[in-house]
Amino acid sequence: MGHTDVVPVSPDGWQRDPFGAELVDGIVWGRGAIDMLNLTATMAVATRRLRTSGFRPRGTLIYLAVADEEAGGEYGAQYLVERQMDAVKCDYVVTESGGVPIPTPSGPKLRLSVGEKGVNWRRLIVHGTPGHGSRPFRTDNALVTAALVVQRLAEYRPKARILDTWRRYVEELELDRDLTAALIDPDRVWETAFGLDDLALAREAHACTHTTFSPNVAHGGTKVNVIPDRIEIEVDIRALPGIGADELHAMLTEALGDVADRVTIETPPNRRPPGSMSSFDTPLVDALSRVAGRLMPGSRIVPSFTTGGTDARFFRFAGVPSYGFGLHSRRIPHTEYPKMFHGHDERVDTESLRLSTLLWQELCSDFLA
Repeated sequence: MGHTDVVPVSPDGWQRDPFGAELVDGIVWGRGAIDMLNLTATMAVATRRLRTSGFRPRGTLIYLAVADEEAGGEYGAQYLVERQMDAVKCDYVVTESGGVPIPTPSGPKLRLSVGEKGVNWRRLIVHGTPGHGSRPFRTDNALVTAALVVQRLAEYRPKARILDTWRRYVEELELDRDLTAALIDPDRVWETAFGLDDLALAREAHACTHTTFSPNVAHGGTKVNVIPDRIEIEVDIRALPGIGADELHAMLTEALGDVADRVTIETPPNRRPPGSMSSFDTPLVDALSRVAGRLMPGSRIVPSFTTGGTDARFFRFAGVPSYGFGLHSRRIPHTEYPKMFHGHDERVDTESLRLSTLLWQELCSDFLA
């Protein structure tokens, strides 16, 4: 399963045309190059090759390309699972996130996403009292209160939780023994992440051990000389698997503190699903391990979970084990990939496209022959 839509861009931050699909020295540049038009395209190529070669699967192989993933999936994967399940009925799903080689002393490790955090967006409406901008003294300015709300959300530190998947993933990285111990210790992981020079690992460690709150959009005010009485703040909250709506609301209230009574919390439609997980011990994972090991000798698949959202969650909610994978070359360092998702200069090398195409072909031959 792939998705065909992409997120918007800020062209001024790009070295090349984000929609030019320029191929330069074996690198394809453009929005969607890794999220996730690379895998959507290689899955299509592999499916066509299998079809034209006369391959007949044991069972059914479905190629699914959906739009709307970046907008929440309501009209894409969610619609199909909830209203047209007969069309996409399956035993396993493979989609995005994973397969970038991480160098370790014993060989490259390939992340296999077995789960993800819950997408729990919230809209905070901060209330105030309108007035004339020329007389701001002792007024109830909603924007001033909103600034305090944003600051508190940014500084909020919920308790860390160490999931078994995170623990196993960190141990597989073969880091320094003391660093490994600190990254899987709920009492030390925040301070450890804060002090890491490796920014990619720091952000991953924080996001994989905490429910996160990111205030990303604000609206409000009517005119420069009018004190605003309403400001809306949109917050991207990603809850760890196991965190329910009530606990999430309690965290948000704790973060706001004594300004909580001046804020109305709204939940946009379709923005409160829980986190989801699939088992790492399945026949499909075994097949992925075999195929990846042949295509990248010395590599090993390790379980992980993604901090972003994918369409895999809708299948997991329906009881279908779902995974995120692909196969990338070593040309682009693994530390570059987190910066490119929804960021500037998104790109993928052609060798990674070749490897992913071969991965899907050989996986089908291995698992469905």
